[in-house]
Amino acid sequence: MSTDWINVEKKYYAQTVRRQPIVIIRGKGSKVWDVDGKEYLDFTAGWAVCNIGHNHPALVEAIQEQAQQLIQTSNAYYTIPQLKLAKILIDNSSLDRIFLCHSGLEANEGAIKLARRYGLTKRDGAYEIITALNSFHGRSVTTIAATGQAHYQEKFKPLTSGFVHVEFNDLSAIMEATSHKTAAVFLEPVQGEGGVNIPSNDYLKNVQTWCRQHNILFMLDEVQTGMGRLGSLFGYQEFDVQPDVMTLAKGLGGGVPIGAFMSTNSAMSLTYGDHGSTFGGNPLTSAAAYAVTKHIIDNDLAANARTMGKYLMNLLEGLKSQFSFITEIRGRGLLIAIEFDDDISARVLEKTNHAGILLNAVKPNALRLMPALNITTEEITQGVERIEKALTQL
Repeated sequence: MSTDWINVEKKYYAQTVRRQPIVIIRGKGSKVWDVDGKEYLDFTAGWAVCNIGHNHPALVEAIQEQAQQLIQTSNAYYTIPQLKLAKILIDNSSLDRIFLCHSGLEANEGAIKLARRYGLTKRDGAYEIITALNSFHGRSVTTIAATGQAHYQEKFKPLTSGFVHVEFNDLSAIMEATSHKTAAVFLEPVQGEGGVNIPSNDYLKNVQTWCRQHNILFMLDEVQTGMGRLGSLFGYQEFDVQPDVMTLAKGLGGGVPIGAFMSTNSAMSLTYGDHGSTFGGNPLTSAAAYAVTKHIIDNDLAANARTMGKYLMNLLEGLKSQFSFITEIRGRGLLIAIEFDDDISARVLEKTNHAGILLNAVKPNALRLMPALNITTEEITQGVERIEKALTQL
């Protein structure tokens, strides 16, 4: 029974996460089942992680095959899965160099170190990084300092210094914040955890131009937007820009924890001894991520995300016309938010759970939808029907 395992969690696990009262034991594609046998449509995909669905054969087979050969060895040696993953990501991007790690947090920490080193060597000791309000870059002391949300920071001060927060989608704010101390600008192409905030079409391009003019690194946090989520393999391609540095995680491993930061040759300021990782890019996770990346590319799942995203948003717009308390539907690809006129997300989530669809309360007044990139029209239709059923019960 679910209650049995929930009681175990309450007794033994650190109480840092407010969980939904669902104990999931199995997944297949865009569906999961709980310990009591109930089926749910999963429109969270492990927080934009399971981009090719749960337990996809390509991923399962890659893990099984690699586990029988080699799981871990240190980065003192070459391993083929790591180098295959590095090659496929570089060959399909505008970047030249990559470092593999375990998570989005570590990817962003690596990018921040790279920017500091770049500022030291190429900007006369510049060390500040401009980030955006409502951004999210991780939960370490340094990445919450980079994150532009005060409620993540208040309990952990003093934070790492050197971050300047400005309004998102406001070029003039970046221009005003830039000084001789500035080493980089670090932005999410679309702010996911901040509420699925979409910039104007020319914002990132104008920021890129500003950075190039001032020899400042233009860095993008694509932990959530990368790997097909927005309708292109990488989110930057949606906005016709080319970052100097980019971070990845979440969907990169399809459920296996892995992250990466990538850079151009000119931006790669780290050298021998500057960075390292015991488990980063180990054979097992690299083999899994290579299989996921190859499947996304070979099957053009980014294009499917674009098509399915439009279909999903159209159906959600129908709900908006039906329920007056829905104020906005916004998104790009399969990263979408439903915003309400009041802080009712928790109540809605209770009803959607009961209706058999998993969503994420990204804000007290907004839900986030981020299903697998290979979701079908039938599953989307059924999912929206379940959301509608839940909303009628408020």
